[in-house]
Amino acid sequence: MNVGFIGVGRMGNPMARHLAGAGHQVAVYDSQPEAVSRLTSLEVVRPARGVADAADGAGVVLTSLPGPKEVEEVVLGPGGLIESMAPGATYVDLSTNSPVLVRRLAAALAERGIEMLDAPVSGGVEGAEAGTLSVMTGGKHEVFDRMQPLLGAIGTKLFYCGEAGAGCVVKLCNNICGAAYGVILGEALTLGVKAGVDLETLTNVIGQSTGSVSRLTGRFPRYLFARNFTPGFSAALSAKDTRLALDLAAQYNVPMAVGAAVGNELSEALARGWGDLDFDATVRVQEERTGVVLALPASDKG
Repeated sequence: MNVGFIGVGRMGNPMARHLAGAGHQVAVYDSQPEAVSRLTSLEVVRPARGVADAADGAGVVLTSLPGPKEVEEVVLGPGGLIESMAPGATYVDLSTNSPVLVRRLAAALAERGIEMLDAPVSGGVEGAEAGTLSVMTGGKHEVFDRMQPLLGAIGTKLFYCGEAGAGCVVKLCNNICGAAYGVILGEALTLGVKAGVDLETLTNVIGQSTGSVSRLTGRFPRYLFARNFTPGFSAALSAKDTRLALDLAAQYNVPMAVGAAVGNELSEALARGWGDLDFDATVRVQEERTGVVLALPASDKG
């Protein structure tokens, strides 16, 4: 199948590679030319000159972009997908987006005979590289069914969540939970260390008890405890997703006191210039407040 892929950064690059590896002819475009050049060594990947060129002749166009503003521009802006995609083609947005915008875009595209799925992904750069992402999909069920073989090239956990926008609703709920786990774990672990228990004991016991989450047992040993803040998922993106979740909560008049506190912690991390670091940066804020560094030797927790 001829596929267009727009946005080939840290997440988009491996997803585009997996699609090419599955036998699809992939045309890639990114506003940063160097991102495209990292993919053009693959014979089945064609560098596109712009959005319209990536969509030219494509039965499916996918986007993996930072947020709603970028998605709206790619779809509705001059030379955008609404003008460039052929009737009968399918647009799949892999970005974490605003459900309100998704529903507006889906309706506008439908008027042109173009189907849309919102299909945000979870699993970070590691999951994208491994092709094991979770894909949370909203749109028509029959379109989801038709796109499953394509989506299966980038993820092993494909979920149909409901009509247009439902994928993004689920993703925002998921991501604000993920951000909250980091904040409360940072508080609990610094408390325990400050009160005289070593970090390894805290991690082992909580990790096998009711307070356990995979953030503690799987991720922290490879990132926070190893003092590795290379972003699997950046603090800036986590802050954006948390803001979108809180905006959605306001729209539906759902109080989210804990979510608001998480948003404040992410704002603190960004204010320190840590937006490009992994979203464990919220724990660094707590470390500064308490004077406790949550580090374990690689030999113990590598």
